[in-house]
Amino acid sequence: MRNVLKKWVESDKHELKRLSKMADEVGSYSKEYQELSDEELQAKTPEFKQRYQDGETLDDLLPEAFAVAREGAKRVLGLYPFHVQIMGGIVLHEGNIAEMKTGEGKTLTATMPVYLNALAGEGVHVVTVNEYLSQRDATEMGELYNWLGLTVGVNLTQMSPDEKREAYAADITYSTNSEIGFDYLRDNMVAYKEEMVQRPLNFAIVDEVDSILIDEARTPLIISGQATGTSQLYQSTDQFAKTLHEGEDFKVDLETKTVSLTDKGIEKGEKYFNLDNLYDTDNTALTHHLDQALRANFIMLRDKDYVVQDDEVLIVDSFTGRIMDGRRFSDGLHQAIEAKEGVTIQEESKTMANITYQNMFRMYKKLAGMTGTAKTEAEEFREIYNMEVISVPTNKPVVRVDEPDILYPNLQSKFEAVVNKIKELHEKGQPMLIGTVAVETSEYLSQRLDQENIPHVVLNAKNHAKEAEIVTNAGQKGAVTIATNMAGRGTDIKLGPGVVELGGLAVIGTERHESRRIDNQLRGRAGRQGDPGLSQFYLSLEDDLMLRFGSEKIKNFLESMNVEGEDAVIRSKMITKQVESAQKRVEGNNYDSRKNVLQYDDVMRQQREVIYGERQEVIEEDKSLKWVIMPMIERTVNRIVDLHTQGDKADWDLQTILDFAISAMVNPDQVSLDDLKGLSSDEIKEFLMGLATKVYDQKKEELYDESQMLEFEKVVILRVVDSHWTDHIDMMDQLRQSIGLRGYGQQNPLVEYQREGYKMFEEMIADIDYDATRLFMKAEIRQNMQR
Repeated sequence: MRNVLKKWVESDKHELKRLSKMADEVGSYSKEYQELSDEELQAKTPEFKQRYQDGETLDDLLPEAFAVAREGAKRVLGLYPFHVQIMGGIVLHEGNIAEMKTGEGKTLTATMPVYLNALAGEGVHVVTVNEYLSQRDATEMGELYNWLGLTVGVNLTQMSPDEKREAYAADITYSTNSEIGFDYLRDNMVAYKEEMVQRPLNFAIVDEVDSILIDEARTPLIISGQATGTSQLYQSTDQFAKTLHEGEDFKVDLETKTVSLTDKGIEKGEKYFNLDNLYDTDNTALTHHLDQALRANFIMLRDKDYVVQDDEVLIVDSFTGRIMDGRRFSDGLHQAIEAKEGVTIQEESKTMANITYQNMFRMYKKLAGMTGTAKTEAEEFREIYNMEVISVPTNKPVVRVDEPDILYPNLQSKFEAVVNKIKELHEKGQPMLIGTVAVETSEYLSQRLDQENIPHVVLNAKNHAKEAEIVTNAGQKGAVTIATNMAGRGTDIKLGPGVVELGGLAVIGTERHESRRIDNQLRGRAGRQGDPGLSQFYLSLEDDLMLRFGSEKIKNFLESMNVEGEDAVIRSKMITKQVESAQKRVEGNNYDSRKNVLQYDDVMRQQREVIYGERQEVIEEDKSLKWVIMPMIERTVNRIVDLHTQGDKADWDLQTILDFAISAMVNPDQVSLDDLKGLSSDEIKEFLMGLATKVYDQKKEELYDESQMLEFEKVVILRVVDSHWTDHIDMMDQLRQSIGLRGYGQQNPLVEYQREGYKMFEEMIADIDYDATRLFMKAEIRQNMQR
């Protein structure tokens, strides 16, 4: 093990040596560039762009371009990147993660690789955790980029598509992660190429990369829409259900909460809906609605299972008897009850597009990130994003004192101690940042400080702009700031006058977070740029993390040390170690759950790439889509013919093939049974494809204009693909929710999901082919068709 560690430390050393050497090369230009006039320095940008066009790589240009950005920053911003910041910039350019401690100037570090990569003209995205930071950084750093002759855009939620397009067309675009994701999904739902806002995803630098690519990786981005046109079915099935009599037409099984129709009930149903066979595969939507109408009418009881208020059906919680706001029965049952009670039927919502952040960001040609805390998640970054985490040394050594954790037997004694410590430090005027894991804790602590008359401010991740302002002032003499651990991220705490003499900023943690990274983030708020500082965590055996993962071992440890009673308190590195091993276990669990989300989304990713890729080709085609339409028809013809020409020729079902040809391809007078008799299976396919080609040519003649034919082809393909794809996403969503149960049957849910998902995808493609064939061959062409 020791050798592995030694190797690891040395490889890090070797890497830093290499980066330092490259940074020296950047520094070697500084004297020369200092002597250039503003105009001469600005003229470097077009020169670099030309050299890139002429075949030099960005790596070739790096030393000079970094030196230009560095000299530009000194003139425009009054800031001159240190040697270590140049090293951090090289890490980013190489598509890795620069771990730089808080206060080391990550925003300035990014200017050099952003400038260099923008020279290629393919767009650079700087991704931040919230829109306040996007606007702040775009305004502040934008001055430098504009001065150097580059354009800067900010992409915000409330912008119109035109404004977004302009923001993405800039050399450098600032945006939040969620907005880039939603724009990508929306771009793959447009009908016209001109409606897209993004360019191909080239290079992104993600600020607070651990927050975006790890903490938010479990929540996928989802665009939902209304499921259309089924409310009619809810009403008609409800009216039918109300004509039935229990015992005669249906039987109720209260234990399983199911209702089944008797033979007599089935007969009534076929007569009511005018069908030969109620349970024919064509009638699955109807039978599903019918099942829910029966459950709504004969099992779900008003004022027990639900109540009706203000034209709305509200669920009653069977355990507490309370109304569950915002919850709805799934699978159409809620709508069936709405039909039964005669209130407005609310359409079901349906997932129309979705993607996880992991798959979103893995689509960039090059991805880099920066944060104060990433080393603990190095394995995940390497495995999932193929990025190495490189710890960039600080400009000045860190002199913050990190005290060992203090452990108390219960919450009350812990908070008593925290309040006493705050009082003690406040009396001498030392500023404090008190970190809490939950909003409730910050509010409780605030009340306690009010009782002690200690003025303070509370921050809990609600208002980003105001937050940044409060965090900026947290280093002033006498300031007491209570914050949830994530609040004000991305804002620097500078020390006010006289604070250094008092010992700098004191950071007090009121409990450990389940991730070491977040604790390090809090700790790192003190001791920036070589400032003094102090950090200490206060724990109790009743903390969440202790209850879930640590308390047994720690209790035994306390007993072995004979520590008992209410006032028992322990300061020990041993406690800190125990807590860290509990945190490692939680981190491991969280990593597994993110990996699981990703493995499921990878199935969708492959399908998404196929559909979005082909959709893109269709939208961008400017001549003819015959190369897409004819293979669709051919695949459909082959499938139908193969299906009905199995076994001996005498058993072939030519009638069904004829029915298909008439219903989906040509007029009845163009084909008859005699045409098909005596042909081999391949000859039938050839005959039908001959008919299809004729129809295609005929349509082309009807439309004198090539562009009208192309528009008609696009209308057909996009309409069919979009309708089937959104249905498919929704079905995959439902499959994902139900597949977990397969685990009980000794089957691997993920393998089952992959298998079923692939089968469903193939079926969807077949359905798309069939529908496109029928729509293209049978539709009347109008002159003014619109997508």
